[in-house]
Amino acid sequence: MATVELRMPTRRESWLYAIANLGGSIPYQAYNAAVLFFYTDVKQLAPATAAIIMTIYAIWNAVNNPIIGHYSDQLQSRWGRRIPLIKFGALPFALSFAAIWNPPFDAASNADALALWFLVSIILFEGLGTVVTMAGHQALLPEMFPTYASRVEVAVRMNWIQTAGLFTGAALPPILATIIGYPLMGAVFALVALSALMIGLRGMYEQPSFQPTTVPFGQAVRYTIANRAFISVMIAQMMRFVSTNTLMAGMFFYIKYAIGADPATTSIVLASAFVAAGLFLPIWAKFIALRFGPRTTLLIAYASIGVAVIPLLFASTFVEALVCAVFLGFPVAGLILMGDVIMADVIDEDEVRTGTRREAMFYAVNGAAVALSATIAATGFGIITGIYGYDPTLAVQPDTVAMGFRMYMLVLPILGAVCAVAALWFYPLHGARLQALRERQRSS
Repeated sequence: MATVELRMPTRRESWLYAIANLGGSIPYQAYNAAVLFFYTDVKQLAPATAAIIMTIYAIWNAVNNPIIGHYSDQLQSRWGRRIPLIKFGALPFALSFAAIWNPPFDAASNADALALWFLVSIILFEGLGTVVTMAGHQALLPEMFPTYASRVEVAVRMNWIQTAGLFTGAALPPILATIIGYPLMGAVFALVALSALMIGLRGMYEQPSFQPTTVPFGQAVRYTIANRAFISVMIAQMMRFVSTNTLMAGMFFYIKYAIGADPATTSIVLASAFVAAGLFLPIWAKFIALRFGPRTTLLIAYASIGVAVIPLLFASTFVEALVCAVFLGFPVAGLILMGDVIMADVIDEDEVRTGTRREAMFYAVNGAAVALSATIAATGFGIITGIYGYDPTLAVQPDTVAMGFRMYMLVLPILGAVCAVAALWFYPLHGARLQALRERQRSS
């Protein structure tokens, strides 16, 4: 491989790859933002039951993701390793997402059946999502974009697109659910995601010199979990999603119970955060990422989100909530910009150490940790709502519930930010070591 010149993507291919990001960002953001609200506040599933289901979901991820990732790394087909996963997995993935929002019963008529539907539908969604978005689309990024500059460039494009995905997936559900209902909302989003993946597929390619790994599964897992750089990034990514999942899922409750506004206006608040994030992206790329590198950039972003959530404790009007959301857009931009970029460095360094590329294994195991973040957020939801007296079956909630959702929006994001900074403090690929890795790549 060292003697082979790697193909660089064209501008068109870079944009098409970025467009495919909508195929994952819309379903996952809608899931993260609305699924707890839908199953507890709308379908009236007990919060403790929802937390148990999310825990089972995380365990499934931990077992399932490495297997899928390793399968992709070893796959040999006429279409390649990654592309067939997207080509043939996109439709089942879209259908599994639509199924989440179409339970034929609620807790009042059959709580057990509702819980089972929730569990089975999200397990199918997670497994197929790992195949398409992590082992397929994300695993292609280090391969299609082999230099740091090209990765930052496509990351900006991906995250401009992802900003649209965040807006669509996280901000629009309350409006669409009010107008057309959750079942049709799920179908519309599934169709949009499928279309984005199929359009993006037209710009994807694999490097001929990147061959399937021959490392056995057990050894591949050991290599992965023994990689210090990866463990630091994985913990930081998990904590990132503890913070952002809490903010997105909690915003519905925060607006309804703490601010006292119509939950449908959550769309406006979240949209403000995502528009702000999109505007901040070029600032992060030009003045921070390209100047300071991935580790320092992420340390700044995590520290910023820990500070940016504090005003949510004091906001009392809808306008004040909007201002808080704009401030949140700044750290969110930094987090979404650098996640895939820093992972690509980890994968490059692993190839130097092991002599083989295993992109999908890293992204899949990281995806399992990200799924665990949803469990942490859901468990925190169950604990805090229990302490403050939230009961979805009550027509009128106790006065303490307002403070409960303020605390939910504050405690978990700050905890996540602190843990992420601690993890990245021990991340080894920075300074002279990272420079040596990149010089070795340029000379190969």
